[in-house]
This record gives sequence, structure tokens and C-alpha cells, in this order.
Amino acid sequence: MSASFTSALQAAQAAAGTQHYPASTLYVVATPIGNLADITLRALHVLELVDAVACEDTRHTHSMLRAYGVGKSGGQLIAVHQHNEAEAAEQVISRLQQGQRIAYVSDAGTPGVSDPGARLAAAVARAGLRVSPLPGASSVTALVSAAGAVGGEGASNGFAFIGFLPTKAQERQQAVAQLAQDPRSLVLLEAPHRIADLAQALAVLQDRPITLGRELTKQFEDIATMPAAEVPAWLAADPHRSKGEFALLLHPQAVQTDGLAEAHRVLALLLAELPTKTAVKLAADISGAPRNALYDTALAWKRDAEQGDD
Repeated sequence: MSASFTSALQAAQAAAGTQHYPASTLYVVATPIGNLADITLRALHVLELVDAVACEDTRHTHSMLRAYGVGKSGGQLIAVHQHNEAEAAEQVISRLQQGQRIAYVSDAGTPGVSDPGARLAAAVARAGLRVSPLPGASSVTALVSAAGAVGGEGASNGFAFIGFLPTKAQERQQAVAQLAQDPRSLVLLEAPHRIADLAQALAVLQDRPITLGRELTKQFEDIATMPAAEVPAWLAADPHRSKGEFALLLHPQAVQTDGLAEAHRVLALLLAELPTKTAVKLAADISGAPRNALYDTALAWKRDAEQGDD
């Protein structure tokens, strides 16, 4: 164990030890995406408490637990990964039915988002057993929080998680063509050996900004925002920029002023004949303007009309 985590384990016991942790429960535990210090106190306590830890890679998890000073033998680690998730779920369910507490961790981050875990959680729930999440690190939310593209003034009100695009060139190009039609903030993930190919595919989006997060939370973390067309050259300028795991955020599609005026004209015509939600959906489909922005506009018009009647 690293000496720096001795006090963390003590703090975990003090902060989380008095809470209730039901038996026959699968605890889905988020673990750090790079920096070991990004573990929560409740996660440390639960990892010590459980009877077994289901994990994507037993060797990786054993090393992580050892760093924290959490003692688990090899027999207490259950391999549950994308190739055996359905079969391994039966073993996990059997142990839960015996009254055990089991934690599930992926290699990094929050299980069941892009890593395995979703099928395990679903199988446990179908068996009538409890699934309890312990939130924490995620490359998706880490990048969104630093990109400044969601929720701020003039920014979109949400984002969509896309994950990994297809690896075959033609399928990837088709996927990028679909992304080009989506005005929202979009989060992608990519491995280092495919990042150059993805960058070339995304370059067709030209001036649409992309924020790249490389090696998030690690010593050589790199976060940069630039137009999509410039990403291939940025990667090629330094060989180190293509190393490490990537999260990418495609910023919202800008709506031109004349396009927005046309969207508002269409919305006004539809609102005269249809309910608000239906009118907004159709106006967004017709104009390509963000649905959330049109909905906010429709509500503002409605408030103005009501105030005018007073």
C-alpha cells in the first residue's frame, strides 16, 4: 500500500462506515481514470467490505486494490468482461443469492458507460436483486466539465454520449455524417492507435470546434480546443499527442442568425396550430435548430403573451 492512502482508509471508515450496506447487493463502483487519488471514501470502504470484487481485468484490479491497501485474495476476484459478461453474471447472481455483497469495477472510470457492466447490472436486476451505484470518476463528465460547451451562457443545455465510432473506414464516415446533422454537444472516445484515423474522419466538419482530452487526470494530461479541420495537423505536430486514451467533445452546431430567424418563423406558424411540444419538435426537424433553444423560445413567447393579457 502507498503510505499516502493510509489516512484515506481511516477517513473512509470514519465517513462511510456507519452507513447501511445491504447484503445481496451488487455495488457498481467507479474507480479512477488515471489518478489514483480520484477514489471516493465510500468506494474505498465498500471495496474493503464486500465479499468479492467482480472486475474487467483481475490483474489490474488486484494491483489497484493493493495500492489502496485493500486486501482481497485471488479467489475474491471474479473476471467479468465483454467476452464473458453474460456467463459471469450467473456466478455473480448465485453469490448474491447466498447473501454476499459484491462490488463491480471496470479498468477505469464508471462501469456500464462505455466499459462492461451494463449487462451485469441488468441481469442482477432481472433476478430481483439490488444494484447500488457508487458514483465517481468518468472521462465523459471530466471532459464536459472542462470544455465549456454545455450549460453555459450561449451554450447548449445538454450533451449526448456517443462513445467509440466504428473502426471500419466506410462505417466511420457514415457515422460522422450523422454526427454532422446533430446540433448538440457530442462526446466520443478513442484509443491511441485509432485517433489519427478518427481525426481525419472528423476533419470534414471544418470549423465546428472539438475539445480533445488526452490522458485525463494523469501527469501528462492535455486538453485542447480547435476547429475540426485542424485536429489532424495538431496531432501530427507532436508524436506524444497521439499517445494515451482520448475523450473528444464535438461542440454544438452553431445556428446562423438567418437560419435562427427562419426557425423562429416556422415555430410561430406551427404554434398557431399545434401543441407546444409538437410544434417545437417539428420546427427543430425542419430547420435544424436545437430543440431545447426552440422550446425555451416558445415558452418565452407564451409568457410574453400571458403578461400582455394582464
